[in-house]
Amino acid sequence: MRTVRIFTAVVTLTLATAGFTPVAATAATESPVRPITACGDLVRGFALPGATTHVTSAAVVAATGTDPEYCGVRGYVEPAVRFELRLPTRTYAGRYLQYGCGGFCGLITPPAFADCDLPHGGDVAVAATDDGHVGTTPAVVDDGSWGANDQAARNDFEFRAPHVVARASKAIIQAFYGSPPKKSYFTGCSDGGREGLQLAQRYPADFDGIVAGAPAGYWGPLLGEYQTWLARVNTAADGSPILTAAKLPALHDAVLAACDRLDGLADGPRACRFDPAKLTCAGADTPACLTRAQVTATRKLYSPPTDAHGTLLYPGGQLRGSELSWAGWIIGVPETGGVAFARSLADNYLKYLGYPIGAPASKVDDFAFTRREFDRLTPVGVRYNAMSLDLSAFQRRGGKLVLWHGWADEAIPPAGTLDYYQRLTHGRPQDWARLFMVPSLYHCGGGTTLTEFDPLRELVAWVERGTAPTKVTATGRDATGAVTRTRPVFTYPQRAVYDGTGSVDDAANFRPAPPSSPPHDVVGWAGDRLYAIPGPVAR
Repeated sequence: MRTVRIFTAVVTLTLATAGFTPVAATAATESPVRPITACGDLVRGFALPGATTHVTSAAVVAATGTDPEYCGVRGYVEPAVRFELRLPTRTYAGRYLQYGCGGFCGLITPPAFADCDLPHGGDVAVAATDDGHVGTTPAVVDDGSWGANDQAARNDFEFRAPHVVARASKAIIQAFYGSPPKKSYFTGCSDGGREGLQLAQRYPADFDGIVAGAPAGYWGPLLGEYQTWLARVNTAADGSPILTAAKLPALHDAVLAACDRLDGLADGPRACRFDPAKLTCAGADTPACLTRAQVTATRKLYSPPTDAHGTLLYPGGQLRGSELSWAGWIIGVPETGGVAFARSLADNYLKYLGYPIGAPASKVDDFAFTRREFDRLTPVGVRYNAMSLDLSAFQRRGGKLVLWHGWADEAIPPAGTLDYYQRLTHGRPQDWARLFMVPSLYHCGGGTTLTEFDPLRELVAWVERGTAPTKVTATGRDATGAVTRTRPVFTYPQRAVYDGTGSVDDAANFRPAPPSSPPHDVVGWAGDRLYAIPGPVAR
């Protein structure tokens, strides 16, 4: 059973981790670019219009393990967007990679180096930011109290921070190496995925290539409506969880038994209509069955939130097959202090971040699932959202966008990403935008069979060589870190089909197949008009 993985998914899985997939060798194979300025001389101000930047420390850090020697830079963009930038001193080859952050951010996760398979390695300058505020320890990424009365901090988190950090980092790179980066990339998952989409939509000149994983692009409805729904439908009158973590293994096993081979292969159900009533306890309440109240709660978890008239307030619910990931996110466990992460995020959003400063706020237990309350959340929500379908400027510049999502994501329903992608591309892979859907993967990482997915390698090849990605290999690891499965994930809507020979745990034994029918992923819901509302832009 998964425990506290949800927190590392929200924070560290927005960055490269020990399982980071190296980026393929590309046209940028020239000799490393050497600095023209001493690292310590970067401690100064950079007068960028609208993004005045201060470097507060810069020191050379010796090579360790797989990391090259680098100039470690820390600073902030006014008023308070802190960042860390790492500049290789001997191996830089002209690329810049910026990472997104997760949850409500509030801390800087040290940016990990990407190795683009050049002979010298460590050829990318990397950066990360806290998005303009410091979260309260130990809550940090689910703490929203910093935004209760601080509009500047809200602005930075809503939309400004990733953009101004990109500008600051490029200016520092130019000062250190004598020229700006030749190619710039952004990668993030969850809130980092939202940031990636915002950058493509609002700041199309910032990055040449963007990876947006499990993007929280429908931010206002996701935090205000959906996370609140997850908390409410599984809470009894006494505040205890209705469906408990002890029931999840039996529920998950029943779903797999009923549905997992619908596509001919046991890799996670995709078109499952399993009714949890089949597990109703006939006698005593045991971990192998569900009480009637638990059946009702489970049905609601599988469904999107609605108002009293049946209008969808978010375009999706939990997918069947994701049940083991509910412990911690939907059901409080000891490792999360007994509080479900969905409840914590929703309560902080409704109390501190979801409404205009000074306006009446709400909280999870008082929230009304009505169209009126949906509309009341919209004026602030559109500032966070990354829902615009106009990416024409990014496309004209030659920008490349890779979207990806796990089919078993417990935090952000895959239905929203599918809805956005179909509206954006009419469901067909484009020469500038592709989507990959990963079987059995939880939120940003972890899962029952596949646990890691990173398409950055393919994005770099696409940007620099023009090689459009048709597949990305996902990896499954056990608790020791050993690889237990590899599986190709083909460009949506294609799916991986076993070729009938060799191990089903080997990616080499799969081929792409088209869907049995064209996808119809657009969802009619209360947010239909939000796709046409442009968000604010930082200059």
